[in-house]
Amino acid sequence: MNSIEELETRLAEPSDELLTDLGQVDGDIMLLGVGGKMGPSMARLAMNAIAKAGINKKVIGVSRFSSGTLKQELKEMGVETISADLLDDEQLQALPDVKNVIFMAGNKFGTTGNEHFTWAMNAYLPGRVAEKFRNSRMVVFSTGNVYPLTPVGAGGATEEFTPNANGEYGQSCLGRERVFEHFSHKYQIPMFIYRLNYAIDLRYGVLLELAKSVKEGRPVDISMGHANVIWQGDANEIALRALRICNSPAVTMNVTGPETLSLRWVAGEFGRRLGVEPVLVGQEAPTALLSNASKAMQTFGYPKVSVLQMIDWISDWVLQDGATWNKPTHFQEREGKY
Repeated sequence: MNSIEELETRLAEPSDELLTDLGQVDGDIMLLGVGGKMGPSMARLAMNAIAKAGINKKVIGVSRFSSGTLKQELKEMGVETISADLLDDEQLQALPDVKNVIFMAGNKFGTTGNEHFTWAMNAYLPGRVAEKFRNSRMVVFSTGNVYPLTPVGAGGATEEFTPNANGEYGQSCLGRERVFEHFSHKYQIPMFIYRLNYAIDLRYGVLLELAKSVKEGRPVDISMGHANVIWQGDANEIALRALRICNSPAVTMNVTGPETLSLRWVAGEFGRRLGVEPVLVGQEAPTALLSNASKAMQTFGYPKVSVLQMIDWISDWVLQDGATWNKPTHFQEREGKY
């Protein structure tokens, strides 16, 4: 891919499975927190799927839209936009009622030193949102950070693992899940809790960070030696398709790629493509933040974009100095401090 336009087009190509599933979901779709990394491409994907399937459905994007041109860009896609601070209860209650809500609002980076805001966004706000949209079905974004580090050879934490979050960000995300689960029980809200790690785009993500370090000759710390990744287009599609299988009590699934990736191996693959010998430091720890997404694979099928395809695309992108976002994942963090 040679341009942002090509990337955005690829991210927003709906599969036949998505067309089928959205055709079975009645009502409009609201994306709460559409201004994040995944929101705009998910909105575009939803619009493309609706158009291609020939169904009558609106997509509504809600964000503070405090800067930039995103609001106008979404409008040009056909997305209806609403500027709102979700922590302002008057603005939250003023939002229109819709049948389908995808909740992506939250806070991660900057948690250390500002823990109170992270808990407000990640654990208090969910209760207010669940009360407001008690008559909707809801896909709730969460994170693999609710799990502890697990042995690399164990295949990653399954949904049956007892959450034991490391650090206040992960703890607050578990709080988010538990609050939403409470209201799913109380009001029989059909719900899907979506534990994601790590989504990949050419402009950000674990693989991009490794590729840039290799290209620039910077040391790559492989102490957190393993990770899971999934192409953002696949992750977006799963979120939209999950609307069809929301239930009460809430359905919970890990969403990521099927491989436990060795970051030593990934750095070597980038080195071969970029013509640079990676500078590796540290030694792989016996544990890592890993999720087992077998349940999601059984339900939605395997990701359409493979790891090697992502590595090829990102190598080309880095070689041509493609645009990137300054949004590091901090995947190396082992103490849960963000």
